Amino acid sequence: MSGETPVQPHSQPRRPDRAALAIAASLAAAGGVLLWDAARLADVSGGYSGVGPASAPRMIGAALVLLALWTLADALRGRFPERPRQDLPPLLWIVAGLAFQLMALKTLGFSIATGVMFACTARAFGKRNLGLSVPVGIVFSFLVWLVFAIGLRLSLPAGLIEHLFFPGVK
Repeated sequence: MSGETPVQPHSQPRRPDRAALAIAASLAAAGGVLLWDAARLADVSGGYSGVGPASAPRMIGAALVLLALWTLADALRGRFPERPRQDLPPLLWIVAGLAFQLMALKTLGFSIATGVMFACTARAFGKRNLGLSVPVGIVFSFLVWLVFAIGLRLSLPAGLIEHLFFPGVK
C-alpha cells in the first residue's frame, strides 16, 4: 500500500469563466482593430532601420491578440481565481462623478466639476459627508488649476471660480 496514491474525490471541473471570455474577446477586438489599421497605413520602410509608422501598431496589435489567446485558454480551462462579488454602489458613485465632470467641465469650469468628482469618489471610498467633501475638492481642484493654468500656462477650462479670481483668463 505504500506505493499507491491516495484517491482524490472527483471534483467537478469549473465552467469557463464568462468574464475572462469577455476580456479575451475585447483584447482580440482591440488587437484586430490595431492590426487592421496598421495594414491601412502607407508601407513606408522607415529608411535604414526598417521601422515605419505601422511598426508600433503592428507590435501592439499582435501582443493584444496573443494576450487574447492566452486569456481565452485560461478562461476555457477555468484557471482564473474566484473573484469576490462586486459592490455596485461605490462603482456607481465614481462613474457618476466622472460623468458629471465630463458634462460640467466647460460650463462650470475645472474647479467645480473636478471638485464634485472628487467628492463622489470620496463618497465611493466611504466618506459620507458630501457637504465637506465638495468644498475640499473644489479648493484642491482650484489649486491644481492654478498650477497648470497660471504657473505652467496650460489650458484648462475656466469657470465661475477661476473667473472670480482671474477675470481675464479664458
